[in-house]
Amino acid sequence: MGLSEQGCAAWYFWNQIPDHFDNVKLDAFVVMPNHVHGIIQIIPNENGSHSVGTLHATSLQNADSKNRMSIISPKPKSLPAVVRSYKSVLTRWCNQKNHEFAWQSRFYDHIIRNEKSLQNIRQYIEMNPVNWESDREYDINSQS
Repeated sequence: MGLSEQGCAAWYFWNQIPDHFDNVKLDAFVVMPNHVHGIIQIIPNENGSHSVGTLHATSLQNADSKNRMSIISPKPKSLPAVVRSYKSVLTRWCNQKNHEFAWQSRFYDHIIRNEKSLQNIRQYIEMNPVNWESDREYDINSQS
């Protein structure tokens, strides 16, 4: 399966992530026709803490409008900040090229806790293109 121009840009910008986030290492990654899969390693800072938190359970009930954006904005160097930056630069590039393009509103994240899990996820990512035709999102009519 070859990459479209948007797919090539997705691949290029993914590989640029460590140039913009000094606390990130990239692992397995694949660009699919309508989504991407990748492993991002967040390196602990000098005091040993990670910025891997997500915004899944953020509560806005007690926030006034002035504080709302600071509550929902991802913390610097966190996984949500990395993903937001990646999605933003690719979206901007597609818009400049007048490519039709849209992201899913969320992303799936999972903390990899051991080597076995890492190997399983790497294998899933590497096998994704082989399994594309059996994917529920595969549309035979949209293939060229």
